[in-house]
This record gives sequence, C-alpha cells and structure tokens, in this order.
Amino acid sequence: MENAPFSRRKFIQTAAVGTAVLGLPTIIPSRAFGANDRLRVAVIGLNGRGKDHIAGFSNLANVEVATLCDVDEVVLQKTASDFATKYNRKVKTEGDLRKVYDDKDIDAVSIATPNHWHALAAIWACQAGKDVYVEKPACHNLYEGRKLVEAAAKYNRIVQHGVQLRSSVAIQEAIQHLRDGLIGKVYMARGTVYKWRADIGNLGNSPVPQGLNWDLWQGPAQAREFSKNYVHYNWHWFWDYGNGDIGNQGIHETDLCMWGLDVGLPEVITSAGGKFLWNDCKETPEVLTSTYHYPKQGKIIEFEVRPWMTNKEDGVEVGNIFYGDKGYMVINGYSDYKTYLGRNREPGPARNAGGDHYKNFVDAARARDKKMLNGPVETAYMAASLAHLGNIAYRLGRTLNFDPQKEVFVGDKQANAMLTRKYRAPYVIPTTV
Repeated sequence: MENAPFSRRKFIQTAAVGTAVLGLPTIIPSRAFGANDRLRVAVIGLNGRGKDHIAGFSNLANVEVATLCDVDEVVLQKTASDFATKYNRKVKTEGDLRKVYDDKDIDAVSIATPNHWHALAAIWACQAGKDVYVEKPACHNLYEGRKLVEAAAKYNRIVQHGVQLRSSVAIQEAIQHLRDGLIGKVYMARGTVYKWRADIGNLGNSPVPQGLNWDLWQGPAQAREFSKNYVHYNWHWFWDYGNGDIGNQGIHETDLCMWGLDVGLPEVITSAGGKFLWNDCKETPEVLTSTYHYPKQGKIIEFEVRPWMTNKEDGVEVGNIFYGDKGYMVINGYSDYKTYLGRNREPGPARNAGGDHYKNFVDAARARDKKMLNGPVETAYMAASLAHLGNIAYRLGRTLNFDPQKEVFVGDKQANAMLTRKYRAPYVIPTTV
C-alpha cells in the first residue's frame, strides 16, 4: 500500500543512506521507533552457552527472545518452561533451526550449538537475512570459516563472535597500551588454558535418547552411533564435533594473542602434546603446547593447554601474557589486566572492568554498521583458525609451513586436506555461499 507507514527496517535503511550522503554518523532518535523497533532474537542451542545468550539478550531494552531452538526436545521444553517462569511469558519453540530461518519475524539468531554446527548455522542465517551472534569458535575448520566471512559480506549481515573480552573496556584499554608502547616492543604473546578436565571414561554406544534428533545433532559430521560420551558436553574432545580445549576455552585467548600482537595467521606452526593422564575415549590431546612463528614481523605466540594439577602463571589459569622489551602485561580472564615495567617489575597501569558483548551486537545491528562490532566475523575466523592450525600440526606430528596470504600450507597435500572436512548431505557448506 502506497500510504502504509514506514517499517522499522525501511526507516533505518533510508536514514542510513541519507546520513552516508552527508558524511555524518547514523543517529536515529529513539522516539522515531515504537514497539516495531523491537529486535526479535532466536537462540539456537540451549544446553550450555545458550542459557547465557537467553539471559544476555533478555536483559537488553527493546530486545525480545522470541524463539528457542534445540534438537533435544527434553532440553527444549525444560528451557522453555524455565523461561516462562523467569520472564512471565511463553516463548515459541522449534526443534529444527531451518524452521527458525523461515520465520520472517526473526531479526537475529544467536548460535550456541556444538562447534561443528557453528559455521553452517551462521551461513544459513546470513542467507536467510538474519544477523548472527555465533559462539566461539566461529568455525570447525579454516575452509568453512572463510565461507562464513564471505557470506556475511555477500548478504551484508552483522555477525558478532562470542568472545566477550573484546567488549571489556579494561581489555580495550590494555590493547591500547600495547599499541602505545607501554611495555615497549611487543614481541611475544602467551596464552594459557588450565582447566579441570576429568576422566570421561568410555561409555560405548547406546540407543538414542527419546526426544533427541540424533541425525540433526550430527549435522555436517559423518554419521556414527550415539554415545553418552558425546552428548551434551564431552563432544568437545572428539574431532568430528569439537577441537579440544585450544578450540574451546582457548579461542578467547588465541583471539587476544593475535589482537595484542597485531598479527594475522602465522607462517610456521609447531605443536606437541598428548594424553598423559586418563585412559578414556577422548580423541583430542589433554596436554598441548603450540608455537606460532611470524618471522617477517619478528613475533611469536606460545599457547599451552593443561588439564589438571598445575601452577598458575602470575596468578593466571586462563588468560594471556604479553612480553615487551620494557615490561610485560598479564591479562587474567576476560576483564582484568596488570602491567609490570622495567627490570624490577614495578607495577604499572592496571584495571578490572567488563562490558556487554550482547549490547554491542544489538547496537551494531540496529545501526546496520559492522564497524561498531567489537568481535567482527573476520576476527572470528582468525582466532578459530589459529587453534585449528595448531591442532593440524599436532595431529600430523611435524612442523608446518603456512602461506597466510593464500591460506594454504606450503607444498603439503596432507595438511591442506585437513583445512576442510567431508560434509554429509544435506548439511553441506556450499562452495559459493
């Protein structure tokens, strides 16, 4: 209808074009919108990080968690019941993310599935015109991560990586100190992941639990028999679904290593480790030490995963340490940094302050401005890829040479074959997104 009022999206698009012409920022007064400005979000994957996604988006003004989606009907209905109790309203439920993407009323999706689903779920969302908040790691391998970057660009979607530390005002300040030379020439970053990971035993195969869509849960991975060792958390320790702790907790720290050193993908990768503690059915290493060398920049990243009895490093179990010729910086967790300067290690600037990563995503989505994102899709691809490169070097048991521009290993067909995976129809990452 010609006389129909502007929709929210039409108004944003028109305003954005107008301000772009004037060379001014897109600033739209809140009074321009009513209830129709509400951002409707679907949360996909509810058993782990999805719970935090629900709370994070529900706490934001004019944001509605409109749909909950999970392949496990038991988890889905329990979460929906808890949601109704906490927020005093019912929420729509879906068992198949494809039905969520068909819903024209959904503006954005928040993906907290197992790792092997992240990239495909995000690509499908971009193709369906949804903005995306995707948990770490954004991809299960390099190939699909690059395809996600392409999809976000092609469909002009806002894609945020769930690495919360990027929205911490303290960590942002810490990075600025590194750029400004507070600890001098920064030549090395160290990432540490020391978490208590227990023996998971070997439960063998068993019938699929009632209510679980096992085919959809496996998605892009090759089909295998169900085991309680996979669902709902320990899939992290199996190559078909997870990437070990360097590709789990470690993505926060790989991201920060690269951000702080101001580097991209490395040229030389070495990894060593193994299973030294438990005689269980995990496939990924319990202990892993990876080194990433940047010879042209004169920089290096060291990354270490240890799962059990261990010392802390300057008080850090999960975090980062940056080394310069005038001092060093310790980042503990997601929101705390300290610096130590000179040969006497005198305390320097320090701060502990967080931020709201969900709000940053929502603000960017409303403004249709990717530059506002603290964790854009390109950084998601890089941080995940660093972990994947380390895992490939570990699995092949040798030092690997990598071309960061072409994003392939140099003269190594075996290693290059591990940059992707064999996908299972219909859950296939398309060559052309």
